[in-house]
Amino acid sequence: MLNYDTITINEATAIQNEMRHNISLISEPGKITTIGGADISHNKDSDIVYAGIVVLSYPQMVVQSYSLIEAVTKFPYVPGYLGFREVPALLQAYNQLPQKPDVMVLDGQGITHPRQMGIASHFGLLSGCPSIGCAKNMLFGKYDPLKLEKGSYSPIYNNGDLLGYALRTKTGVKPVYISPGHKISVQTSLEIMQNCTLRHRIPEPTRQAHEKVNLFRVGRLKQGHHFEDIQGSMFDL
Repeated sequence: MLNYDTITINEATAIQNEMRHNISLISEPGKITTIGGADISHNKDSDIVYAGIVVLSYPQMVVQSYSLIEAVTKFPYVPGYLGFREVPALLQAYNQLPQKPDVMVLDGQGITHPRQMGIASHFGLLSGCPSIGCAKNMLFGKYDPLKLEKGSYSPIYNNGDLLGYALRTKTGVKPVYISPGHKISVQTSLEIMQNCTLRHRIPEPTRQAHEKVNLFRVGRLKQGHHFEDIQGSMFDL
C-alpha cells in the first residue's frame, strides 16, 4: 500500500521532479460515458482522513456509485504537496471501485503547479486514469480577468505555456481553476468541465464527492463501495 508518511519535503520535491517527466497532455481516444470526482475530508488536528470517489454518468451528471475509505496519514498539509497527503487514501477508494470511471476530477491542481505535479497529476500517474484538476484557489500561473457571466473563461499561462483555464461556473461568483492532470489535453479538460457545471460554483463530480465524504466523516454513510438506483436509494456492494 502506498505510504508517504516518513518522507521529507525535500524527498517529496525530488519525487515530483521525477514523476513530472511521465505526464502526458494528449487526450486518450474513446467516448467518455462516466466521470469520477474525488475529495478528502478530515477533522481538525487529526491524522484520520475520509476519502471518497463518486462516479457519475457523463454528460448527464447522475450519481451511479461511490466509494468511501477511512485512512491515516502522517504527511503534513503543505501547499504544493497535497498529493502526498491525500493520494494514498484516494487510491484505496479508487481501487475499491469495481468499474473505473473514464475520467477522474480531483479537488486541486493538475499542471498549474510549480513542478506541474498537482494532486490530479499525481493521482493520474499512479492510477493510470485520465485526470483533471479542478481547484477552488489559484496556485500557479497568470490569467486575464474574466467576464462576470457564467461560462466565461480565461487561459492560464506561465512563461508563454498554456497550463489551464480559469472558468466562471456561476455568474458573479469566483471562478474555479481547471488544468489537465494526466492523459488529457488542456483544451479537453476545459470542455469536459464545462459539461460538468450545473447550478453550483463547484462542478458536479467534486461537489458530489465533497458531500459524500462529509456525510461519511460524521457517520451518516459507511465505508465501502455503494451504488444508487435512479431514485437515489443506496445499496451496498
